[in-house]
Amino acid sequence: MHEPQHPSRRILLTSAAATTAALAVGATASPALAATPATAAAPGGFPDYRYVKTLLTPSQLKYNPTGEIIFPCIRGTKGRLSAPLGRYYLYYAPHDAPGGICLAYGVHIEGPFTEYPHNPIVANRWQPHYSVTHVSSPHVMWNESAKEMWLYFHGENTTTRLARSKDGITFTYDKVVLTASMLPTGTNETSYARVFPYELPAKNAHYVMLFMLNNTTNHRDIHWGWSADGRTWTFDQKALVRHTDVSAVNIGGPHLLTRGGSAFVVYNKDKESGGDLMITEVGKDFTLRRHLGRFYDSANGAPDNGRSAAPSFGTEGGVPYMVYEAGERLKGSIAVARG
Repeated sequence: MHEPQHPSRRILLTSAAATTAALAVGATASPALAATPATAAAPGGFPDYRYVKTLLTPSQLKYNPTGEIIFPCIRGTKGRLSAPLGRYYLYYAPHDAPGGICLAYGVHIEGPFTEYPHNPIVANRWQPHYSVTHVSSPHVMWNESAKEMWLYFHGENTTTRLARSKDGITFTYDKVVLTASMLPTGTNETSYARVFPYELPAKNAHYVMLFMLNNTTNHRDIHWGWSADGRTWTFDQKALVRHTDVSAVNIGGPHLLTRGGSAFVVYNKDKESGGDLMITEVGKDFTLRRHLGRFYDSANGAPDNGRSAAPSFGTEGGVPYMVYEAGERLKGSIAVARG
């Protein structure tokens, strides 16, 4: 965390890192990107992202039950959805009750984005499947084999659920995929999950899940699981990244990136521990634990106000972007940074 009014990042990107960011969303990097000369890079050789603008602010939204929004997920629609509202769908949600999974759409990742007029697209009551105080933290994965958008979301904080859609707007409920009871005794939160296509042949897995776990110590860590089909999961009973590994009180909002045949996890620290995004290399088979330090340095000034969290990555025209939660928890907005 530092003082400038806008986040200052180290410089530009390497072509390989930009391609990785594209794959994290399932987009295709521009062929011209290969000719981009490497200059300087963030840890792991990833792009250095610089704040561009704020995309969504709660006070400007029609559906605004709590005055706060969190956990963006940016997804491209081209070649995936029939007659989409925009080239990019931006999913987000309030956290506090009643929450609600929301959608905005736009032509460019830098916006502007238009709020979907019938938000929330998934509410906290969905009979006969569930009735909870809130639903939040939408992560949407394009499932290539099913030709569907798969939405993972939590509600309550102990439970992560899956719903599926052909158009990215109207979802059909599928099942519960993660609960606190699947992790060690004392676990009381398993939420903020993101799921990614990823091959782990030794585990017969084609998908990995990253999520935040809290327990009776009230310190949050990053955990993970693997799955052959994205629906039925096995979870490691030990943390993937511990809060103590990076001198934090809490860590969360994990996202998977890949580069050079290895896997990396980007995640946020709590504001009191610096409020920055960190990066840890976990290796091709998730057995490595190499903590590479700060991935994105949150600014003290607006919109970060000392905290950046829950990043989601995408590319447009070969340019890498990071859409993230900017500002203090439950007091922030959704912003975009460019690599």
